Amino acid sequence: DLIQQIVDDIIVENGKVRGVVTHIGARYGAKAVVVTTGTFLRGKIFIGFNEFEGGRMWEPAANKLTDFYVRHGFRVGRLKTGTPVRIDGTTIDFSKMERQDGDEPPPFFSFWTEKKTVEQIPCWLTYTTPETHRVIRENLHRSPMYGERKLIKGVGVRYCPSIEDKVVKFPDKERHQVFVEPEGRNTIEFYPNGVSTSLPYDVQEKIIRSIPGLEEAKIIRPAYGIEYDFVDPTILYPTLETKIIKGLFHAGQINGTTGYEEAGGQGIVAGINAGLYALGKDERFVLTRDEAFIGVMIDDLTTRGVREPYRLFTSRAEYRLLIRYDNADYRLAKYGYRFGLISREQYEKVKKKYETVKVFIENAKTVKLKPNQVNEYLKSCGTSEITESKSIYELAKRPETSLKELLKIAG
Repeated sequence: DLIQQIVDDIIVENGKVRGVVTHIGARYGAKAVVVTTGTFLRGKIFIGFNEFEGGRMWEPAANKLTDFYVRHGFRVGRLKTGTPVRIDGTTIDFSKMERQDGDEPPPFFSFWTEKKTVEQIPCWLTYTTPETHRVIRENLHRSPMYGERKLIKGVGVRYCPSIEDKVVKFPDKERHQVFVEPEGRNTIEFYPNGVSTSLPYDVQEKIIRSIPGLEEAKIIRPAYGIEYDFVDPTILYPTLETKIIKGLFHAGQINGTTGYEEAGGQGIVAGINAGLYALGKDERFVLTRDEAFIGVMIDDLTTRGVREPYRLFTSRAEYRLLIRYDNADYRLAKYGYRFGLISREQYEKVKKKYETVKVFIENAKTVKLKPNQVNEYLKSCGTSEITESKSIYELAKRPETSLKELLKIAG
């Protein structure tokens, strides 16, 4: 069932979750609860020195749930993020921007997707100007982060800073990239990625109109900064269940992360484990650092905690050569099958694929090419010729050669 209310409290008996209480006094029993508050925990929105409560623009904050966490001994902190304006696409001059097309053919997230035609919608690239930077510098005193009244106390996102952050921290840069993205297929709204700000609205208008292609742009929704509570993630097991209360799970920004993918990755782990817990099963779903990037993220969060909004990078993974996107099915299909997310037929297909790969590699080690077969090709590639027979496996290790061509030579 989908129920739209604000949760004010969580019911706990003998250290176990028993349900939730909403702002209108409704009580819902539950064997497990997953809390995914996003930026709503005591969320406060800032546009210049104007501040008002909200979890997102025009959506109410969850103000009472933090009291539950403080009461039960959880460590609560404060973080900050922000978002750019939304622009009316009919007022954008795309002729002044660089068109940025998607991949052709478009890659699919799922290994099961059959080939299909998808009409691609382009994004557009433009840049800030010296005028943009002048406007920002002249109005920093009106910023809730940099002004005389420092209203924002939470730690911001280092990896996607606000435009005023970029201008202050990189004064030598003459311009910053602005990636203009459509919000969807059936809307005129565009999202100018790269100009997140919490400066006042009149300054936002000047910033936008100083950017090539946006001189006549109409703002549909203003940009804003948002500050919100999070709960120290070291209080979690790798299943994302809290160590203090059984059956209570956390996922997303409540754990100090930032970004949709980070939230989605935690959401599936917390969701599966909450399901297993509610069903009374002893089994737990834990991904390790050498199995998945989700495993790297959850290990980082639960063992190291966060000092700033956490974002996942390949550089955080010591096994990054093993946990590639092209072998995700090899690493994770067994879990998908175990938890009923993929069929037996799909799982057998994955197993067959990698058995075939294994046989292929073994054959590549045994099939050898003689010098007179392959030297002409090696010479054309700009790599050294061979004097004795070498296996396809050995020759394919050379960066200059193509496995496809070697197989062709071998017949």
